[in-house]
Amino acid sequence: MRGFLLNRLSQSLILLLIVSVIGFLVLNLLPGGPLAQFGLDPGMTQDDLERLKEQLGLNRPLLVQYFDWAWRLLQGDWGHSFRDGAPVLVVIGRHVPATLLLMGTSTAIAIAIGTWIGIRGATHRYSLFDHMATIGAMVALSIPTFWFGLVGIYIFSLQLGWLPAGNMYTIGDGSILNYLHHLILPSIVLSLVHVAIWSRYMRTATLDAISQDFVKTARAKGLSERRVIMKHVVGNALLPMITLAGVQLPSILTGALVTETVFTWPGMGRLFLDSLGYSDYPVVMGLLMFSAILVILGNLIADIAVAIVDPRIRLG
Repeated sequence: MRGFLLNRLSQSLILLLIVSVIGFLVLNLLPGGPLAQFGLDPGMTQDDLERLKEQLGLNRPLLVQYFDWAWRLLQGDWGHSFRDGAPVLVVIGRHVPATLLLMGTSTAIAIAIGTWIGIRGATHRYSLFDHMATIGAMVALSIPTFWFGLVGIYIFSLQLGWLPAGNMYTIGDGSILNYLHHLILPSIVLSLVHVAIWSRYMRTATLDAISQDFVKTARAKGLSERRVIMKHVVGNALLPMITLAGVQLPSILTGALVTETVFTWPGMGRLFLDSLGYSDYPVVMGLLMFSAILVILGNLIADIAVAIVDPRIRLG
């Protein structure tokens, strides 16, 4: 088990290094570079830009800048925002809870509904429910998340007036119910695509488990169909779903970026777009690294969970 963990951890560190190098190079090679926003100021002269570049250390070779940034990152110094001078970790920390709340809620919805649809579709194969679930999954996977968001706002906010059109809460009302009221629509929109993915994977995994010999043996012993499904089929079908949960984390983060923009949700996705617009590269790099760490941790935890549940994985 220790060798398995060390192997996964080393792979994760290498991947994090690659992400940091690519992200740093892309941001610094963009037209205008990190000082693009300052160049838009009509009162900023070329001498001012050169002086600012020297103060920020941007006149050094790119390789030197990267190693300096990476060393400070390892020491806990993620830099300071160009926009207001606040530490990058403080800026990100203000928006992390909103994103985690949205992602956690939508993931819980997707897992619960997608698992139920997948199991029912497999146990009622080729039924009307199975066909409708397949069509619904194809539709959800074919239409962009922002379209669902705009349609949801039009129907449930503008036409029916049931749900808020955006923001995380109503100013002056910080109650839990108010937060939940604002959370309903964006979390459902973000979960739609993942419900479709989970239901398809769960259906396939359940069908594979049903065809195994141990299920036939359980039925031959006279166990009820419900007990066979719940005790023998579902437990085995959920094993690949653990891995899927880790793999789906990047797409959830990407969907959160779009959803937060549509619903003006004050999370990391919204901060990322705002920081790009202001050319606030320290915050952009901080968000990129923070998101990469979240994704790597998610996959690492999923690998460990699978290895614990199925010893064959860590022996392979």
